[in-house]
Amino acid sequence: MNWFVLVESNTTGTGRDFAVAARQRGLRPVLLARDPRRYAYAAELDLPVREVNTADPDAVAAICRSLGPAGIASSSEYFVGTAAVVAQRLGLPAQSPTAIGLCRDKAAQRRRLRQAGVPVPDFVACDTAEEAGAAAGALGGPVVVKPVSGSGSAGVRRCANPGAARWWAARLLADRRRFPAGRLLVEREVRGAEYSVEIIDGVPVGVTRKHLGRAPYFVETGHDHPARVPEAAALSETAVLAVRAVGHLVGPAHVELRLDGGEPTVIEINPRLAGGLIPRLVHHATGRDMIDEVVAAAAGLPVVAAAAAGRFASIRFLLPHRQGMVADVSGLDRARDMPGVVDVRCTLEPGTDVRFTHSFTDRAGHVLCVAGRAADAVAVAESALAEFRITYADEVVPAVI
Repeated sequence: MNWFVLVESNTTGTGRDFAVAARQRGLRPVLLARDPRRYAYAAELDLPVREVNTADPDAVAAICRSLGPAGIASSSEYFVGTAAVVAQRLGLPAQSPTAIGLCRDKAAQRRRLRQAGVPVPDFVACDTAEEAGAAAGALGGPVVVKPVSGSGSAGVRRCANPGAARWWAARLLADRRRFPAGRLLVEREVRGAEYSVEIIDGVPVGVTRKHLGRAPYFVETGHDHPARVPEAAALSETAVLAVRAVGHLVGPAHVELRLDGGEPTVIEINPRLAGGLIPRLVHHATGRDMIDEVVAAAAGLPVVAAAAAGRFASIRFLLPHRQGMVADVSGLDRARDMPGVVDVRCTLEPGTDVRFTHSFTDRAGHVLCVAGRAADAVAVAESALAEFRITYADEVVPAVI
């Protein structure tokens, strides 16, 4: 039996897509998870699940040896390293565990990029709130304070002055459950539009325009692919220099950059496929299935080049404007009926208690649209999202008896 092992995964989106892609390749996916209850899609797909301490590579390796899989992978930022280590032990195709470790430590990544001459923001790695405040003062101007490891903008905040940086650093360092590394990065804020370059095996797949919510946080509210920007070639070239500098030349990478005065600056390298359903945008827009390519490579199967589709795809995320108990959500059917809309999703339902984390988990749904012109894809996505209506329990007027 050609097992394909998934070491944890995203709880939605590409997590499900990895399992589907493995089946389409004639493989039998199996999910290894510390808490299988987190993965509703496993039951929907009738996906075999093995409960194991996925934080322990030895425990993961023991199960994998018993299965004799064709390949091992993970769609999760937090487990790509474990998947690579175990795959390497078993002699299966694998990404470099060393490069993954370097990417996942944002301070070490920045040092390596700077040594290689890749443009990055000025930064200081800090272990205490006092160090973070001092670093903000030395860097000058607004800074961004973030954990040295993490994903989905969790814990990332713009701080206008040293006092704000000290306060936010103290909060992060006190929350060891969410941010166990206990180390922070303080970096000079880079202004300008944000982009990402999607890369496989050191070669650019395309450039994505990223949209962010209101400061001081950095929650992503939408993406457009491919990005129509004159600096696309410069963004791709800089991203390739970055992955070469850290030695991440096998497998996927999601490199985030900002255009500062027209010049690309690398914000970070993620040693995995993009989140935010960007792989689906790439597939709809270009015909290229990056998830299939990653699964195939991990199982040693050939990758067939897809014909270019020559379209544009945009996604916009539903971000509730306030916290509270949901009474009703409407407008989804109107959004689905709009020309060009290919996917509509909402996770809210009556009784959902909306609470903000100021990270990707605040996103409660999305609309994904495809068109022959970039401007049309954007316009339809934004119009479709505007159809969503959330009613909260405290807004409902009780019926008069």
